[in-house]
Amino acid sequence: MIAPAGLLAIATVTASAALTRLALAYARRRRMLDLPGARRSHDMPTPRGGGIAPAVVAIAGGTWLALLHPQAAASWIASLAGLGMVTGIGWLDDHRPLPAWPRLLVHVAAGLLASIAAVGMPHAVGSWLLVGIASLAVAGLVNAWNFMDGIDGLAASQAAFAMLALLVGGWLEGAWRTWCWISLLAIIGFLPFNTPKARIFLGDAGSGALGYLVAVMSLHAMADGTLPWPLALLPPSAFLLDAGLTLGQRMWRGRAWWRAHREHLYQWLVRSGRAHATVAACYAAWALGASVLAVGLALRTPGVRLLLTLAWLSCGVLVWAGLRTWLWSNARSRR
Repeated sequence: MIAPAGLLAIATVTASAALTRLALAYARRRRMLDLPGARRSHDMPTPRGGGIAPAVVAIAGGTWLALLHPQAAASWIASLAGLGMVTGIGWLDDHRPLPAWPRLLVHVAAGLLASIAAVGMPHAVGSWLLVGIASLAVAGLVNAWNFMDGIDGLAASQAAFAMLALLVGGWLEGAWRTWCWISLLAIIGFLPFNTPKARIFLGDAGSGALGYLVAVMSLHAMADGTLPWPLALLPPSAFLLDAGLTLGQRMWRGRAWWRAHREHLYQWLVRSGRAHATVAACYAAWALGASVLAVGLALRTPGVRLLLTLAWLSCGVLVWAGLRTWLWSNARSRR
């Protein structure tokens, strides 16, 4: 006989896969297609919006857990409202592209809800500052996942690794741990449709939702005191580095950072002839290494944790800069 946890896992994966199949049919019917172009990394029209499936499953799972834990209803309502806002604005954008700034404002508002849910309602200047920083961090992760969702399997697999690190590290407890498992299983149900050759893309609804989930679960782990803040940077560090450095470079050059482009490292790697699956596997290897390091550092002193986290991120900056320079030089020499 299958244990209740096993039945829940099977039901979650199955529900996510079934909803993804429905999303695929819906996207084809509504002609919600990402077309190949100068700013795209795929070579054939591909439906988008499939990420609505794991997002809906995560919302349903969180709602179920909220009903089971009415004593924490305010925290759950705020977190789920933020997830609904990010998913909703992304779903609208998947149907008809929206301006960047309204979307960003919604992301910041959702980050505020997530931060209050994790930290509590601020009552002093210091706590307001903490909530403000956390809100911007949530919005930053939402947009990092949006920006980095450009090749098959990349954004979904990176979210899965980040959630797995939170679970293996034991940094989430109780209902939040269960919600992380549900979200991870929802991603697993979606991934066969998105890799190795995508039949449907996450879209803004899915990529934003996954970034939000990684952020809000990390926030709760830090607020509970189980996850030291430097270690929270490690599991999503591949996205933080590639998105942050690329956008910083675009700002430095006076380019519109919010517009679609193909200047991220993963996009350069694909343009150089590497397969989507190969590039996603390289990012997965980095995420795995970062997650193992985070788990290994959990019992170290705060000074050691901070030092080795900064060392890992510094290595990432060097890898990013070295590969970007090498790929740019090769592309220039072929002209």
